[in-house]
Amino acid sequence: MKKLLSALLIVTLALTSVFALTACSNSKPDKNGSDAENTSSVTIAIPNDTTNEARALLLLQELGYITLKADAGITATPKDIENNPKNIEFAEIEAAQLPSALQDYDYAVINSNYAIDAGLNPVKDSLGIEGSASAYVNIIAVKEGNKNEPKIKALVAATESQKVIDYINQNYDGAVVPVVENPTDGFDSSIDYDALKGETITIAASPTPHAEILAIVKDILAQKDITLEITEFTDYVQPNLVVDKGELDANYFQHVPYLDDFNAENGTALVSVAGIHVEPIGLYGGKQSSLDALK
Repeated sequence: MKKLLSALLIVTLALTSVFALTACSNSKPDKNGSDAENTSSVTIAIPNDTTNEARALLLLQELGYITLKADAGITATPKDIENNPKNIEFAEIEAAQLPSALQDYDYAVINSNYAIDAGLNPVKDSLGIEGSASAYVNIIAVKEGNKNEPKIKALVAATESQKVIDYINQNYDGAVVPVVENPTDGFDSSIDYDALKGETITIAASPTPHAEILAIVKDILAQKDITLEITEFTDYVQPNLVVDKGELDANYFQHVPYLDDFNAENGTALVSVAGIHVEPIGLYGGKQSSLDALK
């Protein structure tokens, strides 16, 4: 009988140890005292180019989801995040690919031109959107030294016209915001337009909204027998390279912080000749349809 009781006691103690170990492996407390298996991260895809990545992080900070180091500024990267209470994980993706990658992440921060091109309405479909920060005004850029050429001045006058402002306001429902303070009638009185008759101005542009806006500019210039030839690009690199090489006269797709960074990294010499509009960058839901996962 004693041997039987001893055997039963050994089995009981062994089973108790097994259950205890199993319970520990399923509920390991983390350093904050919560269950590790219940600690999940939220994934947000952001642009991988320097200025738009910083712009995305600044938006997330403005929305209250992260805190950046005080000196991070418009060159911030995920390494500059000082406080990340929502345990957000970031995926750095080429800006043009973000709409197609949206379904793979909880959220994505997308530039308005790519959002519009993908059928998203930045005002209605975004879950958070930045204000019209002047640092991110979309510009017309040319090679340094060419900004005072008559045909460039003619291009600027046509793009800063009231017709262009009206077109933007009527067609983009707040997703594109014009910033021209003193709109023209489309023409510059200091230019000898007769001398420009038959000239062709070549310009690189993103398809949406830039090339669409330039279609209005093309009609204005045609009134003076000047041809505007628009070449569309879907990336942020080639439009600057072709202008720097002199293959095209100008481009219209970027903001000054991006241009400055591009010049510094690539040894190009491009300058802004006019600021036309702002495209607010926005936070969009992918796997998540609301901001609840970030609360």
